Amino acid sequence: MSEASTPRPERDRPWVMRTYAGHSSAAASNALYRRNLAKGQTGLSVAFDLPTQTGYDPDHVLARGEVGKVGVPISHIGDMRALFDAIPLVEMNTSMTINATAMWLLAMYQVVAEEQAEAAGEDPAAAVHRLSGTTQNDIIKEYLSRGTYVFPPGPSMRLLTDVVTYTVREIPKWNPTNVCSYHLQEAGATPVQEIAFAMSTAIAVLDAVRESRVVAPEEFGEVVARISFFVNAGVRFVEEMCKMRAFVALWEELTRERYAVADPKQRRFRYGVQVNSLGLTEAQPENNIQRIVLEMLAVTLSKDARARAVQLPAWNEALGLPRPWDQQWSLRIQQVLAYESDLLEYGDLFEGSTVVAAKVAELVDGAKAEMARIAELGGAVAAVESGYLKSALVASHADRRARIERGEDIVVGVNKFETTEPNPLTADLDTAIQSVDPGVEAAAAAAVRRWREQRDADPERRDRAIAALARLRADAASGVNLMAASLECARADVTTGEWAGALREEFGEYRAPTGVSGSVGIAEAGEGLQAVRAQVAELGSALGEQLRILVAKPGLDGHSNGAEQIAVRARDAGFEVVYQGIRLTPAQIVAAAVSEDVHLVGISILSGSHMELVPEILDGLRAADAGEIPVVVGGIIPESDGAKLRELGVAAVFTPKDFGLNEIMARFVEIIRSANLTSASRV
Repeated sequence: MSEASTPRPERDRPWVMRTYAGHSSAAASNALYRRNLAKGQTGLSVAFDLPTQTGYDPDHVLARGEVGKVGVPISHIGDMRALFDAIPLVEMNTSMTINATAMWLLAMYQVVAEEQAEAAGEDPAAAVHRLSGTTQNDIIKEYLSRGTYVFPPGPSMRLLTDVVTYTVREIPKWNPTNVCSYHLQEAGATPVQEIAFAMSTAIAVLDAVRESRVVAPEEFGEVVARISFFVNAGVRFVEEMCKMRAFVALWEELTRERYAVADPKQRRFRYGVQVNSLGLTEAQPENNIQRIVLEMLAVTLSKDARARAVQLPAWNEALGLPRPWDQQWSLRIQQVLAYESDLLEYGDLFEGSTVVAAKVAELVDGAKAEMARIAELGGAVAAVESGYLKSALVASHADRRARIERGEDIVVGVNKFETTEPNPLTADLDTAIQSVDPGVEAAAAAAVRRWREQRDADPERRDRAIAALARLRADAASGVNLMAASLECARADVTTGEWAGALREEFGEYRAPTGVSGSVGIAEAGEGLQAVRAQVAELGSALGEQLRILVAKPGLDGHSNGAEQIAVRARDAGFEVVYQGIRLTPAQIVAAAVSEDVHLVGISILSGSHMELVPEILDGLRAADAGEIPVVVGGIIPESDGAKLRELGVAAVFTPKDFGLNEIMARFVEIIRSANLTSASRV
């Protein structure tokens, strides 16, 4: 037989390939999903907008500027039907990035699956039993990174465990929680912290389920088997690959020893991944493609620790919302590796490597030490409430930023090799990203009002909705599993805001520790920080008071990493810093600026709602006779929007390319000096 005709080795089945998608409306997102599936995508990953994630209808005041921006708005069962129109759910593997309201979105997903089965003449219960997919449903990391929590940790953990105990019997192929270390790395976690915090979260979930005594001890392995993980893979792909092998080793040990799971299949570490978005750069964004490829290799090269599902960001995410073509490019990267390369024809490439074994052992030992520290604090929930976990992440992120500023960590195109040719990909920035139709929010708000009005105009539908919400409140008070009441709310045409509002009445709301007050910042100030400190002190002396700045996050955007780093560095530079955390209305920000008599207001927005919320803050300051307070804005802001904001009176706009925090602090001093100059006294 000639060499050319030698049969190829049998190939492993590729991982599930997804793109994280959703925007504008259920109908627009449905069209996008169907196009992506036609291109060879093998699963869906649903991005929900911030009002949906935090339990508000589109017409709520806090939803202002956020509807349809970072995901699809789902206000009721009608939206869920439209989202999955002509997509048979029993044949689909659907991942839903949803946490505080995970139970609600899963309830609506189940009801749509039942309706699809009935329309096809099939048994709805059997269809539900066949559903496969994932609700992220990891509330602990929301208090630490993404900020889409709603309720206090105790009730939130109850909602989480209710979903786990329900699905293990009723939707046995479903992953009811996806312990998510992805956002921990985005918030600054080291590999050791990422492993330890995620494992401590899994322990908190499994202990809560076990202590509920809803699942019999002999069935507990089935619970363990449905716990999945969602991780981040950074550009240090050798270390990241070793991190995944460390995860596998620790999970094997934990499930065997702590939870006595005998079946090796139930102990298997199952994870999906989105590679790192934190490291994507606005400067020379074409470099993001090779970063994405290297990061994908970290979670695919090692067969013994290979991801079950992969989704890749787009090259232009640091610029704005990716277009369908950009998402297609990321999907094709996966397909080339899976189908053109020979990766899936071999066993584990790193078995027997002493280098890999040593690195894995180092990560395991470090993670175990950190897990022991968290256990001493009372576990993951207690470590959230005390602020320990958040402070640790803020400190780690501050250290990372400082290494980049010092040039110890090289970011190509940002702090080294900055010379570049004109980029044809970004020659027209307005077309290099997708923009959401500004009419989306008004249409969604009108639609949800119309839904409620039409429902309540029918006495039978109105009474069923009222009864469903009453049952939800009663079940929340009594302690029974809330899935049944949530399913009835979905069938009764209750809205997302009404469902969450009923639980807010019973559980209350929560504001998590910011981590800023406990963060160490920079222990040893270099020349750059010393120079800024001198400028701050000099101007403060001239004005006769310490310089005060307000760092604020309006709307529902909970990605507070940047705001926290600005607050920590400003404090290190000698400013008095007012930072009240996330989820503030423009009116609350204006009130804080006036009452604290600040010299500068810094607004952080990464969700794309800057053009709606910043003008409200500027108008509010003028109405409060505080229009002289300068306002600066930071976030993922296209240049055309930045120009408009400056025309409206914003003193400066900072984007991801502005990585030098000391330079930003010096700019703050210049802006405050300029705002306080008078003809009588110049400082």
